[in-house]
Amino acid sequence: MKQLVDLSTWNRREHFAFFSAFEEPFFGVVAEVDATRAYARAKDLGVSFFQLYLHCALTAVNEVEALRYRIEEGQVYCYDQVHVSATLTRPDHTFGFSFVPYASSLTEFGVGLAAEMEAVRQTTGLRLTPTTGRPDVVHFSALPWISFTSLTHARSFGHPDSIPKISVGKTRRQGEALLLPVAVNVHHGLADGYHVGLFLAAFQRELDAAGNE
Repeated sequence: MKQLVDLSTWNRREHFAFFSAFEEPFFGVVAEVDATRAYARAKDLGVSFFQLYLHCALTAVNEVEALRYRIEEGQVYCYDQVHVSATLTRPDHTFGFSFVPYASSLTEFGVGLAAEMEAVRQTTGLRLTPTTGRPDVVHFSALPWISFTSLTHARSFGHPDSIPKISVGKTRRQGEALLLPVAVNVHHGLADGYHVGLFLAAFQRELDAAGNE
């Protein structure tokens, strides 16, 4: 379900109009979160670290209203809940797009993720479909080979896009802590640095409490 935002009374109407006129309205932030507890919890639960932190990230996204806004035909809508379209890899080092529905349960979410991982392995190409291309998602990618400090995205400026893009990289040790780099790119007409900060704080909370169903 989605609700139409009344632009005439929205407190971001000028921000929306201003940044929507840009050729590149997205801005990006890279930060680190502490994944020490989450990594240990994934081992305890016998699930992949990827499944656990992806679930944490999607849960955090759903906690921040600004990350559930989407621009559709010039109007702004707020979705009640969003899901994830993650890039999933194959043994030949290509990737395919996916659609994994959000579930509050890590186990239930894992069932959907496992099904999509297998579907990607059994196919070729990008898997760009109406389902993987839905607007009520966040775009998510993992770069476990690189502990990055910055990141850009390939984008077609002629294609209307307002979907947040989240990427994570290779963890690194700092003392006893296991740090995970996170890049967040969002449409500036819909969200500011404050909202990215809300997401990162929520992501950290979810990582610290991961798997406690």
